[in-house]
Amino acid sequence: MSGKIMGYARVSSTSQNLDRQLAELEKYVEKSNIVVDKASGKDLNRNGFQALKGPLGLRKGDTLIIKSLDRLSRNKTDIKNELEWFKENQINLQILDLPTTMIQLPNGQEWIRDMINNIIIEVMSSIAEQERITIRQRQREGIDVAKRQGKHMGRPKLEKPEEWDKYYNMWKSGRITAKKVMEVLGLKKTSFYKLVKLS
Repeated sequence: MSGKIMGYARVSSTSQNLDRQLAELEKYVEKSNIVVDKASGKDLNRNGFQALKGPLGLRKGDTLIIKSLDRLSRNKTDIKNELEWFKENQINLQILDLPTTMIQLPNGQEWIRDMINNIIIEVMSSIAEQERITIRQRQREGIDVAKRQGKHMGRPKLEKPEEWDKYYNMWKSGRITAKKVMEVLGLKKTSFYKLVKLS
C-alpha cells in the first residue's frame, strides 16, 4: 500500500465518546494520523473532514480508514459524492465495518473489489440516510406529544413579576429608572427588555 495512511473518526456531539472508534482505527493507523470531528453527520461542513480534503490533507495514493460509512455522512447524496471524490483523486477508502474494502488485490484486479463495494455501499448509504430520517421523525413526534401534554419546549417561559405592571408604568412615565426596576424586581437586563416588548 503506497502513500500515507490516515484515519477519520466522528461523533455527533461533544458529549459523545470517540474511544471505541479510536481503539479500532489505531489497529491500522498511527494515533497522530487520526483526524477527529465532534459534529453532526447531516452535512459535510466539519473542520476535520474538510482539512483531510484540503491542500495539506490526502493525496493521490493515500488511504483513509474509517470505522463505518455513516462516519462520513448520514446523507446518501453526500456519501455518493464523497465516494466519487475519493475515486477521482485516487485515494483508497477503507471501511472497517465493510471487510471487502480492506482486501488487497493485485494490480489490474481492483475492479472486483470496486464492483462488490459499490453494491454494498449503495445499500449501506440508504440505511444510514433512513436512520437519520427516522431519528428526526422520532424527535418531531416527541416534541408534538410534549406540546399536546402542555409541556413547554425550549427555554423556560419568562414570567412577569407580581408588581411588574406597577413598576413598568412608573418607568414608562419617567418616575423611575430601568436600573431601579431591575433592582427592585430582581430582573436581568435582557429579561427586563423582553417584558417591556410584551407589555
